[in-house]
Amino acid sequence: MEQSVEVINHIIRNRRSIFPPSYIDKEIPNEIISNILENANYAPTHKLTEPWRFIVFRGESLKHLAGFFSERYRTQTAPESFSQARYDAAGEKVLKSNCVIIINAELHPEKLPEWEETASVACAVQNMWLTATAYGIGSYWSSPGVLKELGAFLDLPENQKCLGLFFMSYHDAPEAPARRTSIQEKVTWA
Repeated sequence: MEQSVEVINHIIRNRRSIFPPSYIDKEIPNEIISNILENANYAPTHKLTEPWRFIVFRGESLKHLAGFFSERYRTQTAPESFSQARYDAAGEKVLKSNCVIIINAELHPEKLPEWEETASVACAVQNMWLTATAYGIGSYWSSPGVLKELGAFLDLPENQKCLGLFFMSYHDAPEAPARRTSIQEKVTWA
């Protein structure tokens, strides 16, 4: 059992946000993505609502998602301020990724407050992040200011709320130590 503790400590303490500039062109096998999502399914869930909902974009569907960001830039930018370079860059993070997973919460207001469902989804995303790290896959959770618009673009049901995008790809980022202050500064023993 001690070996399991060492492994989980290593994975948790070495998990980092890895961003698209470090992504490389290497496909993540579907079985690995499925395993990442399966581990998300084991997050804590109050009243067993299992509120996490995911939409997986790969291959050609990434172009569709990137198009949302590019077109949003076009519609939100005054013609005199429009830049073709910014238009192209708007979807670049999506296109540099091997996989983008949209993170949604299915809300059950008759059972639980929204914050509990959101916390449960965050736990699911942490499971995804740790699993991706164990596979050597770089990832990060992005929550841009366009989540309501993204939810409409995805035609989410009324009881679902978009909480962000989870970008994933193999990468060539160098290892970097965690930047955390001491836990002693954050704990009071009663």
